[in-house]
Amino acid sequence: VILLVTYFLWNSYVFWVMGRDKRRAVLHHRRISEKRLLIMGALFGGVGLYAGMKHYHHKTAHLKFVFGAPLLIVINFGLMGLLYFFLRPESSLLNLLSK
Repeated sequence: VILLVTYFLWNSYVFWVMGRDKRRAVLHHRRISEKRLLIMGALFGGVGLYAGMKHYHHKTAHLKFVFGAPLLIVINFGLMGLLYFFLRPESSLLNLLSK
């Protein structure tokens, strides 16, 4: 449950950062780098990145975001599935290796 809450909060933050960067773009202020946004998406923030992109109509013309954000979501969920599988007490690596 704690991991799900953390995941939700992190993706909410990434969503907020996308909105903040869009606002900075409109006001011609200093921006958040694309590299930083993509790293945030790669660190389990893919859903927030994609949702922010769609909601704020931000970075929608950049192919690395158009294809990268959905790809990051798939990678994020795949990694979460692997983490869940290997970190469950009943299927720890030691138990799997001892069988």
